[in-house]
Amino acid sequence: MLTHRQLRYFVEIVDAGGFSLAAERLFVAQSALSRQVREMERELQVPLLLRDTRKLAMTPAGQSLYADARRILAALATAAANAAHAQRGTQGTLQLLHSSSVPLAEPLLVLLRRYAEQHPSITVEVAQASSEGQALEVHEGRADLGLARAPILRRYEGVRHAVLYEEPLVALVPAGHALAGRERIALAELRDQRFVALPHRERGGLSHRVAELCAAAGFQPTAASVRSRKWAQLALVQGGFGVAVVPASMGRLAPEGVCVLPLADAACTSEVLALWRPDAPARVLRFAEALVHALGREGAGTSS
Repeated sequence: MLTHRQLRYFVEIVDAGGFSLAAERLFVAQSALSRQVREMERELQVPLLLRDTRKLAMTPAGQSLYADARRILAALATAAANAAHAQRGTQGTLQLLHSSSVPLAEPLLVLLRRYAEQHPSITVEVAQASSEGQALEVHEGRADLGLARAPILRRYEGVRHAVLYEEPLVALVPAGHALAGRERIALAELRDQRFVALPHRERGGLSHRVAELCAAAGFQPTAASVRSRKWAQLALVQGGFGVAVVPASMGRLAPEGVCVLPLADAACTSEVLALWRPDAPARVLRFAEALVHALGREGAGTSS
């Protein structure tokens, strides 16, 4: 097999137009260059250079090798640079997941915009996944960071969880609903309503949190005939299929025809978590640090 050094020597000989000048540029003996070329020809079993002319010339085999060698050397140089960038966290792709109940609100968009400006060689790919699913994706290395709703029912070793912030939950009811004119309501007042996103304690995330709060308020939510745990629930409330309990940030994006009612219960809040692996590449750790600094609260980080 030809070596990197042999390819570099061969390209330099051709570019310099001869062994003498190439030896000066490479700071090696001319005899060493000649020996390397002979070894290459012996390995390939073809002549590469015509030595019986005053001006250096390449054989057809030499011309082919020269073109390929330049591409190989360029690719190796790029690979080395990419590896260095990756180690420093200045190049690559960052996979960011977020729950549908964690909208890409302005503070997060500002952070993403600043990060993109500061690291133009890093591409951030954003996708949605459930809170429970995010923990598994990060654990198995298919995602770099997650923005999830607490609680995460199954903790994975090596995945760090940091509370970014806590926000109030609100009730969504259709315009014209009996509760629509109220300034705020108690969660228990939704006892007889049909929920377009039926909470479940087994699911984790927002679904678990709302189910937990409803149980504390003394009732179990009833499912609407048409329901969705995703963004479609806003449209379903608008269409009069039922009510929903969502984070305030999600309520601010409710369409016309949906009334957003603050909940009077002090406990009706929800935490947003950041998930990442502490052994992740530098670009991920840098983003996680910026995320916690921009949105987090002191002393909130815990690992599992």
